[in-house]
Amino acid sequence: MSSPGRLARAAGLICLLAICCRSAVVAQPLTALELSLSNPGARSMAFGGAFVALADDATAAYANPAGLVQLGGRPEVSVEARSWSYRTGYTRGGRAAGEPTGWGIDTEPGVLRGESAADLTGLSFVSFVYPKKRWSLAVFQHQLANYEFGLETQGLFGPRRSDCDVAGTCRGEIQRSSVDFEIISRGVALAVRANDQLSLGIGLSHFNPDFHFLGWDYLPDEGTVESYFSAAAFLPERRLQTVEASKAGDDSGLAAGFLWRFVDRWTLGGVYREGPKLELELAVESGPAHRDLPPGVRQVAPFPLRFHLPDVLGLGLAYRSRNGRWTAGLEWDRVEYSTMLENLPVQLRDDQDRLDDGDEIHLGGEYAFFVSTSVLAVRFGAWLDPDHQFQTDSDEPFDRALTPPGEDEVHVAAGVGVAFEKLQIDLGIDLSESIDTASLSAIYSF
Repeated sequence: MSSPGRLARAAGLICLLAICCRSAVVAQPLTALELSLSNPGARSMAFGGAFVALADDATAAYANPAGLVQLGGRPEVSVEARSWSYRTGYTRGGRAAGEPTGWGIDTEPGVLRGESAADLTGLSFVSFVYPKKRWSLAVFQHQLANYEFGLETQGLFGPRRSDCDVAGTCRGEIQRSSVDFEIISRGVALAVRANDQLSLGIGLSHFNPDFHFLGWDYLPDEGTVESYFSAAAFLPERRLQTVEASKAGDDSGLAAGFLWRFVDRWTLGGVYREGPKLELELAVESGPAHRDLPPGVRQVAPFPLRFHLPDVLGLGLAYRSRNGRWTAGLEWDRVEYSTMLENLPVQLRDDQDRLDDGDEIHLGGEYAFFVSTSVLAVRFGAWLDPDHQFQTDSDEPFDRALTPPGEDEVHVAAGVGVAFEKLQIDLGIDLSESIDTASLSAIYSF
């Protein structure tokens, strides 16, 4: 095989390649986006999230507002802190298709995966509940999302195509990007007791997002064939363009739930929560290496981008033993992830892209030890998080390599709690392959 040094220089082809190829600088961060859609509270977490049919503490203000009438007539304050440890995979290089040339970094026959790691903490939930005999009112603040992601990719190699060809090989975009994403929701919830067996609840939330995305496309370090097949150093002067998206507006959403004790010791619960419709502003700016424009020119003027986070429908069943020691919960949640894709502009998707809705199954249990004037509870749970990665049905190898199918993940959860006359303290953990979460919460009754 000939060495790249024996091939003719191809600076013009390389520059044309980077300008003509459709930029995928926003594709991978969108596929990696993780949301904290689980119910608040360490107790709920330790139940594996199977809480919609229990909803028997102050966190019901978000989990299922209908449960607020179960609080026993005393006002409650709830506070929760959480920590998240993310391990998010992405495509960092390798071969989209075809055999590697063996030159430079084009030596691997398949796609190379990278991992973005982030450890975050936050005040995830605060609420105040004022209960009466037949109704309850709550105000709350919930951290719906808290996520960071960063990637660095050297660009995929693959067979030639119409818009790029250097020595019979095409090299995809060389990129860096980062996402910093947080959503705080503040709301009010009201529950009423229709009769001794049925309660109904409704909630209204105002969502305040903090979203910032930055992406940079680069050219190889030099306009030579050798550099084309070599690792890029992400030189500032070789930056082709910058893509930036940030928050442009807030939104509000409704939630409604019910709780029905249809037979002794058995309860059926359900909730529907609207996801926020985020208004973002997207802009593209030319870099120093742009062939046609000087640095700093807006290639795409800022325009609004509507981003609809999933609505959630939950239905659950709970059982409490006659002596009060055993409690168990089962919950099914339908998460409408498809709305995230449907509201993206045509520049960021095509007809072959898809994002499937997910069906989560949650299962949990609790055993209580009654000790003097306190209660010690041990909890356990598990839940299935179905694959909800952005995918494509395209035959284009570069698109398929950037959006590989994900996998279903099983989360295992556990926790303990201790309850006194007026104070309850709970600790919970939730572990999976890509996210580990820990929660500490306290509830105080006046």
